[in-house]
Amino acid sequence: MAKHVEAPQAAGRQPALASLLEVSQALTGANELRTALQRVLERLGRYHGVVRGTVTLLDPDTGHLVIEACIGLSAEGRRVRYRIGEGITGRVVQSGKPVLVPQVSREPLFLHRAHRRPRSGDPEISFLCLPILLRRKPVGALGVELVFLPERDFEEEQRLFGVIAAMIGQALAAQRLREHERRRLLEENTTLRQELRERYDFSNIIGTSSPMRQVYEQVHQVASTQTTVLIHGESGTGKELIAQAIHYNSTRAKKPFIKVNCAALPENLIESELFGYEKGAFTGALTRKRGRFELAEGGTLLLDEIGELNPSTQVKLLRVLQEREFERVGGTETLKANVRLIAATNKDLETAIAEKSFREDLYYRLNVFSLFIPPLRERKSDLLLLADHFVARYAREHGKNIKRISTPAIDMLVSYHWPGNVRELENTIERAVLVCEGSAIHGHHLPPTLQTAEASGTSATASLDEAVQQFEKDILLDTLKSTRGNRAKAARLLRTTERILNYKVSKYEIDCSRFRG
Repeated sequence: MAKHVEAPQAAGRQPALASLLEVSQALTGANELRTALQRVLERLGRYHGVVRGTVTLLDPDTGHLVIEACIGLSAEGRRVRYRIGEGITGRVVQSGKPVLVPQVSREPLFLHRAHRRPRSGDPEISFLCLPILLRRKPVGALGVELVFLPERDFEEEQRLFGVIAAMIGQALAAQRLREHERRRLLEENTTLRQELRERYDFSNIIGTSSPMRQVYEQVHQVASTQTTVLIHGESGTGKELIAQAIHYNSTRAKKPFIKVNCAALPENLIESELFGYEKGAFTGALTRKRGRFELAEGGTLLLDEIGELNPSTQVKLLRVLQEREFERVGGTETLKANVRLIAATNKDLETAIAEKSFREDLYYRLNVFSLFIPPLRERKSDLLLLADHFVARYAREHGKNIKRISTPAIDMLVSYHWPGNVRELENTIERAVLVCEGSAIHGHHLPPTLQTAEASGTSATASLDEAVQQFEKDILLDTLKSTRGNRAKAARLLRTTERILNYKVSKYEIDCSRFRG
């Protein structure tokens, strides 16, 4: 009959240590757990005379025990499944205790499901089954069949195979941890890619003016192609945002998007940054470095401020565009470039060509599909949409409860010429959110640049009385706007009488009817 055997205290003989070393190497040397377990069983057969061996693990989806690795079984035997508590293997996993069967032919619980029953004349077999524990819970079993020998020291065998079962448990824990981390990273990667795709979707680019609708139409036309794109526009207009929208709505969306600001890199470094360099190519080149073209393999490379490229780098870039190949600095190996190129500039490249600072042939290679991003002063109808977007964004980021922009502040924003375009507007709104303590942004929250004579068209000097009157007028305008021109309600909000409010409205020549729409 089968009998439970309490695991004895660890002890061992010198020959066993050599086999344990090889088992340890097998478990740590394979990338896949199944391969590692197969190697472990093969070593048990070689060093310890195991006739048949199995590593059976619990399938968390079905709740059945499946054979993960085996030796000495037929293809049909490998497909055997057990339920928890079924047969000796099922009982070991259920109880978490090892079971020893000295003579299989005398054990009624032995199912012989994975291997046929012994025939007359077959050698007698001993069976030892040990639990594989994960966080002190049985998740599988190591089963070994040995030729029965009356003089066999089963306690010694139990000790040895118990150590091996524990090692398998540790390898299983490490493998599941790696698998969990791999799934987490994969899910995180998928989520981030989806967020990027949504973030740079055409519908998330703010602007409904006619010039921007034309830009959206052009981006939609070129995104699905492999065409080189040249984006023109002043600094701060959003050229990089448009380039990202092209990439994340193209067939290369799952590949890298690499950007390089050509103006930010010294002339002597731009070539090595773009194309990489070999070890020893120059002083300080201690190892080989991959360039941006290699990093962007299969994806998109954005060259911002391309008008700042030096002549020698322009020549190499022209070759990449023509031949789709390049060499690293100091190297002779020719590398292929499977990269879509998007270039952006705030310079007039045609003027640069006339001045001999930019190659004409490179310009025509880049200018296959040209996009012009209009400056903010030419799309004033988008200004309030952008301002509201930045208010909501930075109010949320800085934990402020700001709901709107006051009418006088809007007038100041609209009257300003915005030389820094959308980037300047974003910085202006962030500053206003930071200094605002109420629920609305007022004119005095905006930076002094917008309040100068040049920016607002007001007098360069004003008396105290004039400044107070202007502030009073701003408050009246803002309150009447919020009450849709209702003077009685505005008077209550300002904690004054309707007669005084009517006097002020008449004094400042405020037309209340314009707020009633």
